[in-house]
Amino acid sequence: MRMSARIPARTPARTGITGVGSSLPEEVVTSERLQREVAGSFAGSLPPRLLRQATGIATRRMAGEGVYASTLAAAAARKALAAARLEALDIDLLLFASATRDVAEPATAHIVQAELGSRAHALDVTNACNSFVNGIDVARSMLLAGRARRALVVTGETPSRAMRREPAGFAEFRSGFAGYTFGDAGAAVVLEAVDRGGILDVDCETYSEHWDVGGIPGGGSRFPRGDDHTYFRGDGHELRGVFEKAGTAVIDRTLHRTGTTWDDYARVLVHQVTVPYVERFAELTGVPSEKLVLTVPELGNIASATIGVQLDRVHDELEQGDRVMLVGLGGGISIMTMVWEKSEATR
Repeated sequence: MRMSARIPARTPARTGITGVGSSLPEEVVTSERLQREVAGSFAGSLPPRLLRQATGIATRRMAGEGVYASTLAAAAARKALAAARLEALDIDLLLFASATRDVAEPATAHIVQAELGSRAHALDVTNACNSFVNGIDVARSMLLAGRARRALVVTGETPSRAMRREPAGFAEFRSGFAGYTFGDAGAAVVLEAVDRGGILDVDCETYSEHWDVGGIPGGGSRFPRGDDHTYFRGDGHELRGVFEKAGTAVIDRTLHRTGTTWDDYARVLVHQVTVPYVERFAELTGVPSEKLVLTVPELGNIASATIGVQLDRVHDELEQGDRVMLVGLGGGISIMTMVWEKSEATR
């Protein structure tokens, strides 16, 4: 159903996630293969399993020729729509929420929309690896404001294309090391009115003074051109230090405000950079490891698609009334929490 922005939709009391989908590229690349291909002439001077041992990442998926961020997003979107028993034209708000985009202009949301055949209000939301959770929050706000009835939030991530695949030597290999954790994936969720449960709480903290700790500098007004600026740069140890310095305040605040403990959550979905990052997160927060959904050993760091892929993997095993906490960690720096309770759509 197409909804004009000039005609307010019925304002729901609650909104929730009613459909989830994800997509992965076909090609599987092991850390050993990636290390051999990237290190090239100086590979013999490196420990043979350096990438795997340092990151805990065994494999990752990489998008092939002709596969773009929009490709992965559209594939995930079709699955989410099917899970929600909806058609593309039932959506009146489409958000492409990703750290990756197809082109600088127009918004990648329009490319996804053209692929799906929907006619929704379409725009992009971007905030590094927190883009997808931010997109869900923006969609929720627009639904609660009566600006839309059903929203589709999608992400397509191809950060593997920001890897420095041919470093000139060990120094460049080391400076781009964090980029070798990347893998590619897509995810999507449908949001609409629910009778109970749904998205119950959202919180965020930002530490923007650390915006330059890591990222991809090219493509903006500072570095509009130049291949060297298209590679990911960042010190993984420094980035981890910033997150540890930020601490668990936003998570502690969320637990206190909602009157919950980890026992009240069926699952805790957290952004995953490496296995040591996840282990440190569990240590700092006290979340039981069995509540986590570990994807990084198999898929690597799939940027903002991480939480969406995890949610898709556990969605069917969740029962009505089960609560899940989403914890986003994004460059910039930002930390997000979202509390969601599974429930049926109101139609």
